Amino acid sequence: MNNLFSRLEIRGVEIKNRIAVSPMCMYSAVNGFPGNWHIVHLGSRAVGGAGLIIQEATGVSPEARISPDDLGIWSDEHAEAYVRLNDFIKSQNGVPGIQLAHAGRKASMCSPLKGSGAVTPENGGWQVLGPSADAFSSEYPSPKEMTKQDIQKVVGDFTKAAERSVSAGFKVIELHMAHGYLVHQFYSPLSNKRTDEYGGSFENRTRLAVEIAGSVRNVIPPEIALFARISSTDWTEGGWTIEDSVRLSGILKKEGVDLIDCSSGGNVPAAKIPLGPGYQILFAERIKKEAGILVGGVGLITSPEQADMIIRNGQADVVLLGREFLREPYWPLKAARALKVEAAFPKQYVRAK
Repeated sequence: MNNLFSRLEIRGVEIKNRIAVSPMCMYSAVNGFPGNWHIVHLGSRAVGGAGLIIQEATGVSPEARISPDDLGIWSDEHAEAYVRLNDFIKSQNGVPGIQLAHAGRKASMCSPLKGSGAVTPENGGWQVLGPSADAFSSEYPSPKEMTKQDIQKVVGDFTKAAERSVSAGFKVIELHMAHGYLVHQFYSPLSNKRTDEYGGSFENRTRLAVEIAGSVRNVIPPEIALFARISSTDWTEGGWTIEDSVRLSGILKKEGVDLIDCSSGGNVPAAKIPLGPGYQILFAERIKKEAGILVGGVGLITSPEQADMIIRNGQADVVLLGREFLREPYWPLKAARALKVEAAFPKQYVRAK
């Protein structure tokens, strides 16, 4: 029986436990480049014992960023800037991962660390894109409906970003297809009003997701693990459903995706989400069972016992913790003690064991 501290091998990637740091925006980059904050922030989670550390949503192009303060990987210079960070994570027996993202109509927004609202072009903002010309809300900029040329550029941007991610030393690449960002905007009928081959039917609305996954898988080495984070439901009548997610997960598996990171929501401002401990785990469990693919469980997972039970019950193969890791960078070491499991301390910290 697997448990929270059992190893997991995905393709050529061996993860020392089932604990992953969920990608969380730090809004602390300059022109897309990481700084000392990112090295200390992500490095601390590696020292703290996380098996997999996934870097925040990283823009595949400048206009793909949520805010001007997000990380990016749209140039070779950006890729080089991550090498030092990834080398350190690996030195702690952690696996470095990156989440590649395009915010679509939710881009060009002010960093929450600096305020709120859209960033205008005169203040460094940009024209945002979307499957249709509908804004996310009145506080967000109005998107330009994407042409087929725009769509193909996005596929190419994800593909080039994946190649750069490999050169930067990342061992896991996660495609951000959730939370109301561009790919989610395409597959959800609530935001996609197109009438061409990228709109209308399920096959058309999911076409962008499938094209990105297939293109990325084709250019990265077979030993690199490929994840996709999806929103399992829109939590809104007439929107994307868990049944849709099971179907999409099966298709993505055929395109070479190894694990589905099962989140939810984010595409409709007024969605009523029933928050509670592990509230998205049932989605992961169902996708794992019905699509036959590895899954990650995320969402208000806080205690070692809760996380361990999710793995032991076979509801997920990995648990991803977000806010809990912000509160406690050394959560895995404390979890090992609580579960009476032997876990390797950094040799510099053994005196505290």
